[in-house]
Amino acid sequence: MSEPFAHGTEQPPPSAGKPPRQDGGDLYGPSALVKIVVAQGTFIAALMFYIGAIYTSTYYAYFNLRWGSLNLGFSQVALESLNLLNLDIMVAAGCVALLVCVPWSRRPRRVTRIETAAARWYPLFVVVGIVLLALWQEIQPYGWTGPLTIAVGLLLSQCRDAEGRRPQGFRRQAVPVFAAGVFLFWTVTNVAWQQGRQDAQAHAADVTRWTGVLVLSTKPLSFPTGSVREQKLPNDRLHPYRYSDLRLLTEHDGRYFVVPRNWNAQVDEIYVIRESETIWIALTPGTRPRLMGWRG
Repeated sequence: MSEPFAHGTEQPPPSAGKPPRQDGGDLYGPSALVKIVVAQGTFIAALMFYIGAIYTSTYYAYFNLRWGSLNLGFSQVALESLNLLNLDIMVAAGCVALLVCVPWSRRPRRVTRIETAAARWYPLFVVVGIVLLALWQEIQPYGWTGPLTIAVGLLLSQCRDAEGRRPQGFRRQAVPVFAAGVFLFWTVTNVAWQQGRQDAQAHAADVTRWTGVLVLSTKPLSFPTGSVREQKLPNDRLHPYRYSDLRLLTEHDGRYFVVPRNWNAQVDEIYVIRESETIWIALTPGTRPRLMGWRG
């Protein structure tokens, strides 16, 4: 005689070797992988846009231009973040990525002396970072090392101690990780701001190297005759007015932001020319400095 079941039906045992399913779907299936990739891609795109916006706004602010007036698209602004990819930034990013991965590694492994030392002496990194923040003006252009050092110290606090224990709880785990993210965000913002200004200063240092602009117009234009060369062509030409000795700062949506060759970014004007039926614009190579001993 069979024994009665408490719930009327027998529940089959879970299959061995298969991960449990939850109401949201298989956590290890293709759909979950796609969701993870989409979420990470969205975060990376948003971060690139933020960095590109800081860099672009700082870059054009040096030339007294608002980057919003240029009507740049999302992809254009996001790609500007690639200007930050230099050796210093890549080394710092690699160190931070290593520190993020090591404390959260779940593989069973022996606690190393380096990890236990990091778990013991992480307050030293935080103190050094605070000192660097206090010396913000004196350590420029490396002021971003202050918040970066604090973030590194907070991440090191999540390493295992000599007994293999990790910090647990909201105060010892969640708060330091959140604070480290805030300081890393601060670091990225300062690096983008600083890099944008440095690139703008370097670009404005030698205007003659910029792309040359040649303007042909049906009517005379109000360029400064002392720095822009004006030439009157025969009247039978469709565009009898020719202007040269101009350099291109940027171009977008048919608008050309041009300056004379002897332009000063701090005091001189920027001229905006819109290409139309009455104005024809050509781009030419900028003036290159002649090398000593070279004959053209």
